[in-house]
Amino acid sequence: MNDRVGISWRPELAAAIMANLDRIDALEAMADDWLDVPVAEMRALRALCATVPVTLHGVSLGLASSEPVARTRLDAFARLVDAVHPAGWSEHLSFVRAGGIEIGHLAAPPRTAGTAASAAANLALATTVVGMAPDAENIATLIDPPGSDRDEAQWIGEALAPTRCGLLLDLHNLHANAVNFGGDARATLERLPLDRLASVHLAGGRWNGRLVDDHLHAVPDEVFALLERVGELAPRPITVI
Repeated sequence: MNDRVGISWRPELAAAIMANLDRIDALEAMADDWLDVPVAEMRALRALCATVPVTLHGVSLGLASSEPVARTRLDAFARLVDAVHPAGWSEHLSFVRAGGIEIGHLAAPPRTAGTAASAAANLALATTVVGMAPDAENIATLIDPPGSDRDEAQWIGEALAPTRCGLLLDLHNLHANAVNFGGDARATLERLPLDRLASVHLAGGRWNGRLVDDHLHAVPDEVFALLERVGELAPRPITVI
């Protein structure tokens, strides 16, 4: 198996993607957009999954919550996976709600042993309910999580260690956190559990007092440099989206 390069599915790109499927190794589709669609659209996604490897990418589960992920949300993901047979699925190591309040954002919990254990428990629960272990993605944050007693690399390693989950490494998120909090993205990269590395995200952002990960700008040179380092360290072929 060789490294694969793919693209994120977007409706506005659909025609171009379908016309160039022979040049695309893999696709990533936003899972939340497909949880409640007409039967015809679900069949179209299933046909796409049968044509090219597709990963379903979630944003709403809140796998790094201190509370168990709601079973109804996991059941919805399980039904989608069962319906379309994707190559895999992924979610963020973040929380998105607390006390019944939706915060509308991917937020980083305090990096502690307790929150790492909660994330691991949610990853295990998600694996059981969906029937497939998700790849877990590092997130960008504009707030250095208060109450943390370990750094990002250690926390991610502790969250993944008890699970069967892979690592979805977003290199711009890694870069943005380093810029915003005075860290060293390369050093953090080298301490991540790269034995779990399954795939990589590339994206860009903008400077607005801080580096904002908005996915609306070109991938910066610093992120491509990190990708080169990943290529040197990765123990097996990876998928780059």
